[in-house]
Amino acid sequence: MQSPDHSFLLRSAVALLCAVIAGCALPDRRAIDAAVQMPASYPYTDSSNGSFGAAVADAHWRAYFSDPRLQQLIEIALAHNRDLRTAVLRVQQARASYGVQRSAQWPTLGASGEASRARTPGDLSPLGSATTASQYQLGVGISSWEIDFWGRIASLNEVALQSFLATDAARRAATVALIAQVADAYFGLRELQERLDLAHANERNQRESLRIFTRRFEVGAISRLELTQMQTLMAQAQSLVLQLQQQRDAQRLALGILLGGSVDPANLPPAGSLADDVALLPLVQPGLPSDLLQRRPDIVAAEHQLRAAQANIEAARAAFFPRISLTAFGGTASNELDGLFHGANRAWSFVPNLSLPIFDGGRNRANLDLAEVRTEMAVVDYEQTIQNAFRDVADALSAQHWLVQQADVRQRDLQVQQERARLSRLSYDSGASSFLEVLDAERDLIAAEQQLAQTRRALLASRVALYAALGGGAPPPDGGQVAVQGPAASRPVSSDMHVF
Repeated sequence: MQSPDHSFLLRSAVALLCAVIAGCALPDRRAIDAAVQMPASYPYTDSSNGSFGAAVADAHWRAYFSDPRLQQLIEIALAHNRDLRTAVLRVQQARASYGVQRSAQWPTLGASGEASRARTPGDLSPLGSATTASQYQLGVGISSWEIDFWGRIASLNEVALQSFLATDAARRAATVALIAQVADAYFGLRELQERLDLAHANERNQRESLRIFTRRFEVGAISRLELTQMQTLMAQAQSLVLQLQQQRDAQRLALGILLGGSVDPANLPPAGSLADDVALLPLVQPGLPSDLLQRRPDIVAAEHQLRAAQANIEAARAAFFPRISLTAFGGTASNELDGLFHGANRAWSFVPNLSLPIFDGGRNRANLDLAEVRTEMAVVDYEQTIQNAFRDVADALSAQHWLVQQADVRQRDLQVQQERARLSRLSYDSGASSFLEVLDAERDLIAAEQQLAQTRRALLASRVALYAALGGGAPPPDGGQVAVQGPAASRPVSSDMHVF
C-alpha cells in the first residue's frame, strides 16, 4: 500500500513527464516544403527551350549522352572511380549497421552446456566428512532481451534505416555528379582539341606567309618593319599552340583521374567542330519545380537525414520511461551425466528486470535537447538543399538561354572577321593599306575562332549542368529490392549496389 503522499507524488511525476515529452512536437515536412516557397515555374522555359522531355531524371544517362566515346568513358568512370567506390562502400557499411541495429529487436537465443565437479572438505561439509559432488547442465537461454514497450529500439531502428537510405541517396548523387564531371571534362577536351586544330592551321598559314615575306625582304620588295610584323604574327601563333597543348594535356590528366586511370587514346575525342556536339546533345525541358523534390538525390538524402533526426527524438523521449528486460533459461540439470535427460530433471529460470531512471544528472534531458537541436539543424539543411537545387536549375537554364544567343553572335562575328581578313590582305597586296591592318585583322580573326569554340563549350557545359541539376539518370529498371521490417516496412529499400 502506498501512502497518499507517495501516490500524489507519483501521479505528479508521471503527469510532468508526459507534459515534457508531449511538448516536443516534430516538424511537419509539408510545412517545411511550404516554408521553402517553391517557385511556380523555372525561368526561360518556353516551348522552344527543350525537346528531350521533362522526365530527364527518369531516363538512363545513355539516352542523353549518345556519343559512343563519351558513353565508353562514363562506363569506365562508373566502374573505376575511387570516390564512387568509396560511396558504394559507405552504403554497404550503412546497410550492415542497419542490420546490426535491427537485430536488437529480437531476443538473443543461445545454447549452453556446463559440467562441474567439486570436492568439499569435512570442515565445511554439513555431514562432517569430505564430499565430492558433480553437476551437469544443458539448456537454451535468452540473455537480457529488452522488451520495447515505449518504442526506443524501434526508433533507433528507424534511425539506422533512414541513415542507410540517406547514404544510398548520397551514392546516387555522387553518381550523377560523376557522370556530369566526365561529360564536362570530355567536352572540355573537345574544345581544346578544336582550338588547337584552329591554332595549328593558323600556324601553318603564318609560316607560309613568313616564308613569302622573308623572300620579299631578301629581294628588297618589303621593309624590315613589315618582316618583323609578320614574325610577330608567327610568334603569337606558335605561343597559342604551345599554350593550348599544355591545357589539353592538363585536361586529359584530369579526365584520367575521374576514370580511375589513364585515358585510352582510342577514347580521345576526334577532331571536329563543337557544333556537332551542340546539335547532338538535346535540350531539356525541366518540368515543374515541385518534381525536383523527388528527382534530386541530394534532396532525398537530406529528407532521410531529417527523418533520422526525428526518430532520434523519439528514442530520446523513450529513455525517460522504464526499461524492461528479460533473462530466461530452460533445460535440464543433474548430478549424474546419465540422468541429464530424465524428465524429472528439467530446470528453468525466468528473471524479468525493471529499471526506472530516477536521477541521472540531467543526461536524458540533455540527450533530448541534443536530439531536438540536431533535428532543427536537419530542417535547415533540408531547406537549404532545396533552395540550392532550385538555384542550380535556374542558373543552368539562364546560362543555356543566353549562351545560345552568344553562340549566334560569335558565329556572325567570325564570318565578319573572315571577310575583313580577306579584304585587308587584298588591300595590302594592292598597296592601298599598310600591313598593320592585316596584322589587326589576323589577330581579330584568331580571337573570333577561339571565342566561338569557347562559347560552344560553355553552352555544352550548361546543358550538362542542367542534366545534373535535375537529378539526371535513373537506376536500372531491374534493380533489386530488399524487404524492410519494422516501422518502415511499407517502404522498399534498394539493394542495387551498382551505379547507374
